[in-house]
Amino acid sequence: MSTHDLYITPPAEPLWQVPATGAARFSWDYDDGRERLLALYQKGKDKQWDGNKRIDWSLEVDPADPLGTPDEALTLYGTPHWAKMTEKDRGELRKHYTSWQFSQFLHGEQGAMVCAARIVESVPDLDAKFYSATQTMDEARHAEIYGRFLHEKIGMLYPVNDNLQGLLGDTLRDSRWDMPYLGMQVLIEGLALAAFGMIRDTTTKPLPKQILAYVMQDEARHVAFGRMALRDYYKQLSDAELREREEFVIEGCYLMRDRLSGVEVLENFGIGKQEAKDLSEHSEYLQLFRKLLFSRIVPCVKDIGLWGPRLQKAYVDMGVLELGDSNLDLLMSQDEEIAEELDRQRFAAEEQARVAEVAEAIGEGRGEAAA
Repeated sequence: MSTHDLYITPPAEPLWQVPATGAARFSWDYDDGRERLLALYQKGKDKQWDGNKRIDWSLEVDPADPLGTPDEALTLYGTPHWAKMTEKDRGELRKHYTSWQFSQFLHGEQGAMVCAARIVESVPDLDAKFYSATQTMDEARHAEIYGRFLHEKIGMLYPVNDNLQGLLGDTLRDSRWDMPYLGMQVLIEGLALAAFGMIRDTTTKPLPKQILAYVMQDEARHVAFGRMALRDYYKQLSDAELREREEFVIEGCYLMRDRLSGVEVLENFGIGKQEAKDLSEHSEYLQLFRKLLFSRIVPCVKDIGLWGPRLQKAYVDMGVLELGDSNLDLLMSQDEEIAEELDRQRFAAEEQARVAEVAEAIGEGRGEAAA
């Protein structure tokens, strides 16, 4: 079945073309680069994995309850709309929300793949090109995995959110080589990590938990890469150049906070756009998510040196300024540990199954010998 047959509404255009801007840069300096970046590049090579093998795709997923989401987390819960819905309708709502969330993850990962490839092309330093090449492969794997989950387990996709597409377009159209880092590694990846983490830590279903944990393990390296590269570069920029980048961050943060709320899902259930926006605005779950949304972005923005008065004022307005003091390294190390613990649990279960299988075979052999 074609992907286009699974879209709840068809994409506005089957192929989105963003004109390339800026220069492709070659470096003829093949000496060793920055030690930290080369260590991250080595880690990127060591940590490559195969989504067909590491993820247990035999795990069943109920499309009517893909994530084990509590009813209270659904925007319509407690409203007159919810009271009128049958249990089948509520299951369909859960399916649509999961489809919308994971579809945006899928589209975002394709965007990340393109941005990582753009960084390989445009960044002037060879060590950064090396690492970006491993990230491009990571993002391809993530897009493959989210696409498979949606096709095989959910059976429904949503088009890319207009505002996510707009942010991707702004990131890719900018001719400055650092903007794919800032737009993708800091803003879009930061948003994705917050969303991934919230679902990873609340889902009761093993397959989406595996997918999100393993993807987040990779993303921890990507954010570290963006921080290293931008922190070094932004030390060299003038105040005017830093202000331009801060304006881009402010606009992107407001856009993501206000426009990525799943209004499209409610519209597909017959609710008008304005009412859907109002319901989303007052959803306690979405208010919590908006707070968590910035848990990865704000400390990263501060760390790379974008912390001017106007940016701080915007974060005060959003109620997230204090997140600038969060320990980003601790969050990333926790992401890696969660993925490794899932591997340990799975390997232990597989080992127990093998031991039981051998014991059963030995028992059958003894029985046949006695006979």
